Amino acid sequence: MILSSLFSRRWQASVISRNFRSNAAIDALSRASEEKITNIALYNYPSFSGAFAALFAHLYHSHLNLPFLVLPFSSIEPIRVEDLNFECLETCYLLDFIGPKGFVFELSRIFQRVVVFDHRKSTVAEVPRVEHCPENLILQIDVEKSSSIAVYDYFSKKLAEIMPPEREIVELVNHEDRDRLATVLKYIEDGDLRRWVLPDIKAFNIGLNKERSKLNCINNPDMFDELLQMSSIDLIAKGKSYSFSRKDAANKLLGKAFRIRLGRGFYGECLGIRADGHSDLSNEIGEELSIRSAAAGLRPIGAVVYMQRGNLKMCLRSTDSATDTSEIAKMYGGGGCHGSSSFIIRMDEYNEWISVNWTKS
Repeated sequence: MILSSLFSRRWQASVISRNFRSNAAIDALSRASEEKITNIALYNYPSFSGAFAALFAHLYHSHLNLPFLVLPFSSIEPIRVEDLNFECLETCYLLDFIGPKGFVFELSRIFQRVVVFDHRKSTVAEVPRVEHCPENLILQIDVEKSSSIAVYDYFSKKLAEIMPPEREIVELVNHEDRDRLATVLKYIEDGDLRRWVLPDIKAFNIGLNKERSKLNCINNPDMFDELLQMSSIDLIAKGKSYSFSRKDAANKLLGKAFRIRLGRGFYGECLGIRADGHSDLSNEIGEELSIRSAAAGLRPIGAVVYMQRGNLKMCLRSTDSATDTSEIAKMYGGGGCHGSSSFIIRMDEYNEWISVNWTKS
């Protein structure tokens, strides 16, 4: 059984890898080699910061008519250094990631220059000391600025410096698009840096995530045009509409809520519901149950229970910042964070938790 399961996971990973390393991606690399393209950008996929960074690199090279190849870089099946081993390579940009251990050093041996952009604090710990870096490796790591904005600033400045003074000023992004995109980038940065302070940031991120399927420029040749048209107003509206529809669907299920004795009562009581067939709404159901549970004088926790692959799963949600649902989940072999956790529960144990409903019926 274990060997069968392991084989199944490896087979699925293999299928995913083949799908990502498509013939189109291999063809693009082959054409780039034949056409002696010297500038290449790899962007973090499926990251919006990475995709927008790729857009700005694309715009810069397009303005100057410089041959350029941009490819998504996925951790599922990352592009290898040997895939990029062309002749006369000049610059490689890593947009919104630093790559696996040693990756940038291998690239610096075949490219004249490697420029890395990232904003993650976890990357800082992986960055080698300056004295240990080759001179042609340039690390643009800034934990106070998202990669997309850093790349925009970098190529905007680079474009302004390279244009002859007698020519009309050329901007990286057209004036009519600039302010709208600047707002989109600020919202993306708010999420990237975990600040969450901009108005309607949650709705923005929900709307933005609905666009994630567009971020592979190999499968979607219109990606850059679609990114240029994005609007924070539209994304927020889409996020609010999606959230409302899910809350409406969740509310229709709440009439069957019942009391649950968490840990047979050791952790108090809350409201719960069986949501078999509606597990995708567990977050919305749990949050509303949390509010109703508190209003009923119970713990501010909502318990959503459903069958998952033959096991009974319990998801705990709380809208109360002082309530830690994970302490319950961890006692039963699960995990999570304060406001959201889950675990598998035996049916006989679950029956003990809901026995309060039998005694009152």
